[in-house]
Amino acid sequence: MSYTDTFIRVAVDCPVETGIIPVSARLHPPVHVIQYELLSGSPYTYTHEELLYEVHVRHKEIPDQERAEHKEEIWTELFSKSHPCLRASMLPKRYGWGIHYNHEGKIALYGKESPEYDHFTSDSVSCVRQLNAMRNQK
Repeated sequence: MSYTDTFIRVAVDCPVETGIIPVSARLHPPVHVIQYELLSGSPYTYTHEELLYEVHVRHKEIPDQERAEHKEEIWTELFSKSHPCLRASMLPKRYGWGIHYNHEGKIALYGKESPEYDHFTSDSVSCVRQLNAMRNQK
C-alpha cells in the first residue's frame, strides 16, 4: 500500500518525545534501522514499494550483481505477498519519527520535535491526510 499527500504521526504511546536514531548491535541490522538509513539519507527518493524492495535486498544481503540480473524476479516474488505499511514500522512507533508521503508517494522522515513535524500535524495543512502510527500496546 502506498500513500500520497499523507503524514503518519508518531504513535500515541510512543515512548520518546524526539526522533531517536535507531541503532543495533546485531551483525545484520533489523528492518527499521535499514529504513532509517535509507529515508534519512535520501528523503523523497523512495516510494513505499521501492523502499520495501531496497530494505528487502539489503536485509537479505543479496549481492549487487544478483540484484541487477534478477531485479524483476526478486521484485515479483517480494510483492507476491502483502506487506504492512509504514504505520507499523518501529520508526513512528518507538523512535519518534513522523513519515511524510508527498504528492508522488515519495517518503521522508521528520522527528517529532522538528518544525516540519509541527507543520504537517497542524490544522493549517488541509491537503495532507494525517494518520496515526499503530499503537505499541492494545
